[in-house]
Amino acid sequence: MAGVMHKFLIVSMFMWILPVAILYGFNHNLLPGSTTLSPHSLTLLSGFLAVISVNIVIVFYICMALKEPADKHKPDAAFLAEAKDSVSKLTKGTTSSDDHALKKQE
Repeated sequence: MAGVMHKFLIVSMFMWILPVAILYGFNHNLLPGSTTLSPHSLTLLSGFLAVISVNIVIVFYICMALKEPADKHKPDAAFLAEAKDSVSKLTKGTTSSDDHALKKQE
């Protein structure tokens, strides 16, 4: 579980850092060729690249998640049994309350 949280925190940091760095680089003329652009084009290009960078990070995170083995994470048996019992009690309780509501309507 710690590995998953570690990956999530790193990806979350990149989702914040990359777009801000791109916008900063364009607005402070740190990237080559950005000085020749009009202010309107500069805003559009920097915003577009910032959005694309976030999408690239998201795709990278999804690919990392898909590569994890499925058998690595197993649910807790006690939790699973308790959840199944809770669902079965809930469904049994729902049918009896529905029957009671139908009798009450008659």
